[in-house]
Amino acid sequence: MTFNSFIDLYVNIESIFWALYSIVAIIVIGYIIHEKREPVKALAWIAVITFVPIAGLALYVMVGRNHRKEKIFNHKEIKDLEYFERLSREQLKSLNSQKEVQKDIIVKYKDIITLLLNNSKTLLTSKNRVTVLNNGKQTFNSLLASLRDAKSSIHIEYYIFENDRIGSKIAKILRNKARSGVEVRFIYDDVGSWGLSPSFIYKLKKSGVKVSCFMPVVFPWLTSKINYRNHRKIVVIDGNVAFTGGLNIADRYLRRGKTGMWRDTHLKLEGEAVTMLQAVFVTDWYFLHRKELLTQPKYFPQQEIEEGVALQIASSGPDSDWASIMQAFFAAITKANNHIYISSPYFLPNQSILTALKVAALSGVDVRIMIPSRSDSKIVYWATRSYIGELLSAGIKIYLYKAGFNHSKLIMIDGEFSSVGSANMDIRSFEDNFEVSALIYDVDITKQLEGYFLKDLTLSEMVTDEWWRNRAKHHAAYESLARLLSPLL
Repeated sequence: MTFNSFIDLYVNIESIFWALYSIVAIIVIGYIIHEKREPVKALAWIAVITFVPIAGLALYVMVGRNHRKEKIFNHKEIKDLEYFERLSREQLKSLNSQKEVQKDIIVKYKDIITLLLNNSKTLLTSKNRVTVLNNGKQTFNSLLASLRDAKSSIHIEYYIFENDRIGSKIAKILRNKARSGVEVRFIYDDVGSWGLSPSFIYKLKKSGVKVSCFMPVVFPWLTSKINYRNHRKIVVIDGNVAFTGGLNIADRYLRRGKTGMWRDTHLKLEGEAVTMLQAVFVTDWYFLHRKELLTQPKYFPQQEIEEGVALQIASSGPDSDWASIMQAFFAAITKANNHIYISSPYFLPNQSILTALKVAALSGVDVRIMIPSRSDSKIVYWATRSYIGELLSAGIKIYLYKAGFNHSKLIMIDGEFSSVGSANMDIRSFEDNFEVSALIYDVDITKQLEGYFLKDLTLSEMVTDEWWRNRAKHHAAYESLARLLSPLL
């Protein structure tokens, strides 16, 4: 073959390749438009695919597809979960007959309760004991004690589980309990817990712990799985005690690191809410083990707690028909009459939440948002800061937490309603991740959370208009670029 012939062949192949790529790109862009996403996010992906050929399309295939439409895993496919349907009906009947349900606070927030019943079948539970765990030390001390007391079963599910000091201590308890006959099931997320070694997993399995990795990301099956992660933090012990909130299993909550001490909030639950957290875990376990449906009564014992803290355990993810947690946050924000306090480590709200917050502030509601002054993610840090200007212009007070990295995910409204869970105030938590949050309708618990929040404000710097206007010029450039990329995060 002559050199000119080779060049002609190369040109022909290149032309065919780009023609095929253009056809595929047009089809994908048509699919994006057909998905009817938020316009900003759709336009961002269209721009990436158009102006960053090949790499842009590959990125979309890996992290951009909308699995709320595609259904990675559809709860409706679980036809054997009739137990939970029966449980739901029974609990609804019992709740309707309980005097506690007629509390003024329940009546006031009946629309949010109804919303969650409709969008995710999230039951209201009214007999619960709630213990607020305000930092890593309180959380791990309580968790370790409860794990050591386990008699029949331990179900544990975490986004991040590190094999450091605290992780090793918990793993040792899990192994010892499994050897003694306690049923131990452990779910970890493959991306969040990327550092767990095969030997760590082997030791757990060898001792009798049933271990499952949530949606492993392994070539050649990388594609979209990397973007849809199990961000939940759940522990259920003997079906009677449960833990949920923002803390992962890692030493960073106990010892200072590059971003300082991590500040976070968790809950210990006893009562009917434990049953609901157990149901979330059982559903996730069934997703991973289609032949093991844990509906036996021993996993759902009769709850004997008589204390009257009312709450709902809301779960959401790309398998849900609705962005249930986001919708609950939106509804709660729009109901505020006096104040809204929010703490979120990653603040990248969608347009609905952003508008609701600004409308609330412009209507005279005292809106205070606490974000970290330092972060474990540079892009998210600058993207979060990009919202400060428009929030300040609406009269919202912004605080930068200075005493480390505040990882708490909290909403408190009017001293009556609060949310503690794994969901950040960002699009990823609203749309892409599997999340769980406790939505609490109780004055005492909400006031306690607000007290911790106000104390954290004393460790924070309030952002003033002058400070914001005089920030470094290159900071403004970073914010703008990060904001532009944020729909793709």
